[in-house]
Amino acid sequence: MKPMEMLKEIKTLLGVEETKEVSLAQMKLENGTVLEAESFEAGQEVFIVTEDEKVALPVGEYELEDGMKLTVVDEGIIESIGQADEVKEDEAEEEVEEVEAAEEEMAYATKEELAEVKSMIEEIKAMLEPKEDLSEEVKEDELLKEELSAPASEPLKHNPEAKEKQSLNLYGQKRPQTTMDKVLNKIINN
Repeated sequence: MKPMEMLKEIKTLLGVEETKEVSLAQMKLENGTVLEAESFEAGQEVFIVTEDEKVALPVGEYELEDGMKLTVVDEGIIESIGQADEVKEDEAEEEVEEVEAAEEEMAYATKEELAEVKSMIEEIKAMLEPKEDLSEEVKEDELLKEELSAPASEPLKHNPEAKEKQSLNLYGQKRPQTTMDKVLNKIINN
């Protein structure tokens, strides 16, 4: 399995989607400043577009070209957008939604969710472990490694007390002795 295929399979198991290109919407303020956001809805990020970069829109209320009001409470995050009368109603709804969202975030994971995550991790581990159907080359490599790791012979032990018996090669012991042999024999034995 190729690495990219394996990565895609892991992403699908984990439920991670690949990134998609985001198209940004643009609107102008009453004074002509260009704003850019993914979509002009509550909770979305909004930026001021300049020649060089994008800057987060500061906190405050802004009036758009079409007469709608844009409210930013946190820097760069749209609190609400709409007509002046609708803003107050939207703020009350947003506060209720924020409280509910905060309560949902505080919830703990259930046993079922933990078991599901655990099973997904086990599946990933099983995919990463080597399979039993190894190719011939891999089997040969493993056999070669085993052969090379085993010692070739038993280790040598040193025994300083052992004396080897020297063997003398005595050639021609039964031949007749010459005068030279008799002289040398007298010299050695005296």
